[in-house]
Amino acid sequence: MQENKNLSEIEIQEQKIIDNKELTIWEALIPVIILISLLFYNIKFADGVLFGEYSYQYILLTGGLIAVIVGLFNKVSINVILLEIWENWKSVLVPIVILLLVGALAGTWLVSGIIPAMVYYGLQVLNPTIFLPATVIICAIISIATGSSWTTSATVGIALIGIGSALEIDTGMIAGAVISGAYFGDKMSPMSDTTNLAPAMAGTDLFTHIRYMSLTTVPTIIITIIIFSIISFNLDITGKTDMTNLLTTIESTFHITPWLFLVPLVVIGLIIFKTKPLIALSIGILLAGVFAVIFQSDVLNTLSDSNFKSVFNAIFTETQITTTNEKLTELFKAKGVFGMKWTVLLILSAMVFGGVMDGIGALARITKELLKVVTSTFGLFTSTVASCIGLNIVASDQYLAIVVPGKMFKQAFEDRDLAPENLSRTLEDSGTVTSVLVPWNTCGAYQSEVLLGEAGLTSYIPYTFFNILSPIMTLAYAMFNIKIRQLKEKTV
Repeated sequence: MQENKNLSEIEIQEQKIIDNKELTIWEALIPVIILISLLFYNIKFADGVLFGEYSYQYILLTGGLIAVIVGLFNKVSINVILLEIWENWKSVLVPIVILLLVGALAGTWLVSGIIPAMVYYGLQVLNPTIFLPATVIICAIISIATGSSWTTSATVGIALIGIGSALEIDTGMIAGAVISGAYFGDKMSPMSDTTNLAPAMAGTDLFTHIRYMSLTTVPTIIITIIIFSIISFNLDITGKTDMTNLLTTIESTFHITPWLFLVPLVVIGLIIFKTKPLIALSIGILLAGVFAVIFQSDVLNTLSDSNFKSVFNAIFTETQITTTNEKLTELFKAKGVFGMKWTVLLILSAMVFGGVMDGIGALARITKELLKVVTSTFGLFTSTVASCIGLNIVASDQYLAIVVPGKMFKQAFEDRDLAPENLSRTLEDSGTVTSVLVPWNTCGAYQSEVLLGEAGLTSYIPYTFFNILSPIMTLAYAMFNIKIRQLKEKTV
């Protein structure tokens, strides 16, 4: 999802899942129960600041410490635990760098006028009655083309948040629409890493997986678009009456020209042609810096005494463009690289907890217990879905949420004469898409930071209809035996 990985996919497929036979299921669950209890108390009773600004990070580290104690009690070497933490940290190095680059991208795209231009033209094209379903469709198209929900959010997603905010649509609602479309496209794109990883784990080929996955994914996105259409038709907003003032303010503050769209088109084009995201985003930052000097010299002069310094500050520090419209002033700000520290620390803390849980054998124990309760085909699908969602919560990483259940449940699907695409589809319907519903998961942390900032950490979750409905849809198909392919069908 973060990038088109080839070598890294092979590495994660060959990853050994640590099994600790001395660990009981209740011991494996102790860190999870404590983690969930602290998170619940923090959100429900402490307004998210139980331990101050970095409450989520401290809670995850606390859960990790409890897991270490459980592991030492069961004779797990501290070296094994540290090695797993290190492996987890290495696995998120690229995502963290991408996140930092997105911070720089947002800053340079602001001072260059790219984001204001997107807002300016978007306000004239996207009216409130079609905005949310249009957002889903736009993000789906971009994500299919790039194979990356992360790239989609970092480019058109940010712009759509800006347009919707100017129309006075709830930002959590907009982010939900962006994420819904982006994850649909990510799932269906043959360039997506998770779309390649899931069939590899299950033992089927890529295009069989995509065709079979479309049976659940297409109805889910149609339902999502219908829901957002109903919401859009019933929105009670006043932003449209202030449209002239908004457009005039943007024009008076920035030099608006269609040429500014060249930068995002170059970035998206590079991703489509399989340029690594690190390179594509870096080029996007450099081009935006050049465009800022060419087109927005007046804006740069208001930020500092030199154009170079203004661009440099936009890359690394918080930037605020002051306008005569309070709404736009609030909208036209960016954090830069250093503004991403909260999310980076959240990801690293989550990887500590997930690494310890893997190191002490808790992940394998919990998944095996789920397998024990399987008594029917529907029970097998349910256990797989529960395992994927649980690992997104506990391991905080979508790749592990695909790899671990893929390894654990593959034989069980074969034993029930189920074609491997049943497993690969279930892994995607419940592993890939639910990662963004967990605030401390790498995907959840990324999307919330890029689209809303840490203040909006959970505000988009109720509106990610596609992500919420996907595992429900796959379970409904299993319950009513809809399109559940048997192995014998493969020989016909």
